[in-house]
Amino acid sequence: MQSFKLKSILFSLALAAVFSSCRKDKTIGPDNQSIAAVRKGLYILNQGSFNSNNSTLSYYDYDTKALVPDQFFTANNRGLGDTGNDAEVYGSKLYIVVDVSNTLEVVDAKTAKSIKQISFVNGTTGRQPRNIVFNQNKAYVSSYDGTVAVIDTASLTVEQYITVGRNPEKMAITNGKLYVANSGGLSYPNYDKTVSVIDLTTKTVTKTITVTENPNGVAADKYGNVYILSFGNYADVSPAMTIIDSKTDVVTKTFADFNGNVMSINGDYLYIAGNAYDATGNASSYVKLFNVKTVSVEKANFITDGTVITTAYGINADPFTGEVFVTDAKNYSTNGEVFCFSSAGVKKYSLTTGINPGNVTFINK
Repeated sequence: MQSFKLKSILFSLALAAVFSSCRKDKTIGPDNQSIAAVRKGLYILNQGSFNSNNSTLSYYDYDTKALVPDQFFTANNRGLGDTGNDAEVYGSKLYIVVDVSNTLEVVDAKTAKSIKQISFVNGTTGRQPRNIVFNQNKAYVSSYDGTVAVIDTASLTVEQYITVGRNPEKMAITNGKLYVANSGGLSYPNYDKTVSVIDLTTKTVTKTITVTENPNGVAADKYGNVYILSFGNYADVSPAMTIIDSKTDVVTKTFADFNGNVMSINGDYLYIAGNAYDATGNASSYVKLFNVKTVSVEKANFITDGTVITTAYGINADPFTGEVFVTDAKNYSTNGEVFCFSSAGVKKYSLTTGINPGNVTFINK
């Protein structure tokens, strides 16, 4: 969540560690044959350790139930780079945002074979790309230098950079607009507290909306509402979730003292994962189920079978299968784990992956 969670799990534990956000195990794969008829498998982007140049891309095949620890290395005979932060499929390509290496890797979605590596630098200074979304054959990449890049997905060239707020993170698209969370995460304790609204026709910022300090997560529902998770300032400003009406770009509701690090939406449900820490730094992980239709928390604990997540790090809901994938960073320095839950919150299977698994993305046949 997702990202190296600069302003969440690690950042809240140690400010000095602001950037310190595979073996194959026996696994049980999906048991619904209709899934296998459409889904080929899934990729897991493992961020690795900051400045260790050890990000990996694991691949799990639904038919063979085999896990390849690093499909990118297998396909390209080179490493992915330092701190893979986001990975999304658009068309026949998989786009992998690699933060510290300042690159966007564009690969064939079926094989992970490299098509192009796009450099994210301004002169000699890295832009630190963070997250990516897509709309009408354009890719939009947020970078910590305060910009959103517009990339043509046919030519794979950067067409322009749009200036937004400080240290933008996640984004969401709805109602012809792009909503960008400006975190200011590198400016502790002077965080940003805005969301930039970009008109996707003119590619310009049309409004800047004030929310709770340190916004990071963004999701949009089918009713035109945009949800913003903010971490607060870890002192006198508590975490919150803000709801914006995309028709008016006005804040309609703010849930104060609302904890959550990462989220994923599917239909009427917003899945929100995070960690609470005790005085000794031990984490207690949770997955909330938020109903966007009733605008309320439906379940404080989505997981119904007692499965324990050590350190929730990312969450992705599959809109086709209804499955929910929660990544577990464990202790941030050894192999992590990805749990697959049914829509009823029952564990179906788990996969041991690389260090700090942060994102799951799905591949069709």
